[in-house]
Amino acid sequence: MRSPTQRILDFSMINALLSGAFGVNVSDAAELSGGGFAAVWRAVLADGRDVVVKVGPPAGARLLRYERGLIAAEAAYFRTVRAGAPGVPVPEVLHLGADWIVTTLLPGDSLTGSPDSAGVREQLGAAIAGLHRITGPHFGYTGDRPAAADWPTAYGAIIADLLADAADWAVPLPPGIDTLAARHHANLATVTRPALLHFDLWDGNVLADGGRLTGLVDGERFLWGDPLLDLVSPALFHRIEDAPEHPFLRGYAAATGLVLDDAARIRLALYRVHLHVLMLAEGPSRGIPVGSERHDYVTGLLREELRDL
Repeated sequence: MRSPTQRILDFSMINALLSGAFGVNVSDAAELSGGGFAAVWRAVLADGRDVVVKVGPPAGARLLRYERGLIAAEAAYFRTVRAGAPGVPVPEVLHLGADWIVTTLLPGDSLTGSPDSAGVREQLGAAIAGLHRITGPHFGYTGDRPAAADWPTAYGAIIADLLADAADWAVPLPPGIDTLAARHHANLATVTRPALLHFDLWDGNVLADGGRLTGLVDGERFLWGDPLLDLVSPALFHRIEDAPEHPFLRGYAAATGLVLDDAARIRLALYRVHLHVLMLAEGPSRGIPVGSERHDYVTGLLREELRDL
């Protein structure tokens, strides 16, 4: 199913964009699958370069509040990583337009469905530990999206925006979410340095080739905050703290010395609430109706986290 936020493009449109930006025509192009927000194409330029083109949603598409300016945010993420952690493989930004971006094509395939990926996941944990050493100017998002001078305020503002999105789309949510930031303020306030967070480290955004990590893509949802937030999506729909031998956690802990004490476990639960609320709120904008199998499954996970908080 194609998301309503994904533009329908064709070869001529891709050629027009790239020939205008680079002065050469496109010799081959095909849309890539796997995403659910923007339209993403691989293209081969007449000069032999392989590139990736990502085009943002069409004008008038209804988006979540934090999704404003995601194409520019992705460019900022890749540039920040390449400058601050050059050993971590992310694409090079070749061109940034008003609502589209062109990057280099990285080698490898995504981890989706990969049967033997433990070594790559361990490498990913170590790589993310390196990215977390990069410190931002504030907590939260860039631009005119939720941000603050401290993490409890930023987390609360992020949750408040998602609750407003859910209300706009008439997405039902369990009670108690709006009080989490206040109830766990002291714990959230122990996070005093805004680390660079990818946020969206599910298997589709991690590339590997021959047992080697070759790329992190789709960095548009990045923010600055608690490093623990990046331990949620690598174990999507599971609690990584209950899997001490998880390869991502093993790689991350080896690089950082991380110990998941009770306070850390509570914050991980808070960040899973964030992810689950986001997934529920975005459903209708992606063509996933309330009451669908995914909606009901994620709602069940959300209720479990709220019960334990």
